[in-house]
Amino acid sequence: MTARGAEAVGAADGMVEVTTEEELRALVGQPAAHAVHKTRSALHPLDRAWLARSPFCLVATSAADGSCDVSPKGDPPGFTTVLDDRTIALPERPGNRRVDGLRNVLSNPHVGLIHFLPGRGDTLRINGRARIVREAPFLDGMVARGHRPALALVVEIDEVFHHCSKAFLRSGTWDPETWQPDALPNRARLAKALDRTEDSLEFLEEYYGPRYAEKIHTEG
Repeated sequence: MTARGAEAVGAADGMVEVTTEEELRALVGQPAAHAVHKTRSALHPLDRAWLARSPFCLVATSAADGSCDVSPKGDPPGFTTVLDDRTIALPERPGNRRVDGLRNVLSNPHVGLIHFLPGRGDTLRINGRARIVREAPFLDGMVARGHRPALALVVEIDEVFHHCSKAFLRSGTWDPETWQPDALPNRARLAKALDRTEDSLEFLEEYYGPRYAEKIHTEG
């Protein structure tokens, strides 16, 4: 057995897995009727209002081989464009060019999105099927900081529903008294230790300093 295999076995000691839905239901119980029936297949005016005010969402994807990704997307409030009651579009802004989520969509169109409102514990969730669009009239309306996106992710909605705030209340995510941004090394030090080891810390501190935000606002 390899060292890694031995480590995995050791970490699994004492674990009892749940392998059937019957076992799962015996432990967590049955959902309330309102939770089962809250999913809709089209946007309500209140969903549209939420999207118009949301500056941030998470997009979950999975490739045909099962590999997964969750990518954060953010822009000024309303960056998600509602094309109709069953279709939305998100602009693709410049990043690190890994495009993990977009590559997943090429082999598996199913996506899950969570849209946030800062300070709110409840969220808007959308599940659907996505495609990547390189040209469309609505891209003209996605200009931000003077930049028109080269790509957009168009999502055909299968399910849309609102999710309660229990996770945010339990975690205290929006409570400033729980915030400890300096409890871990800053982004420059993390990069130096993990993925940009060849760069000097001085360079990384400069790169991820105030000019980093300035670059985002000028490059789109």
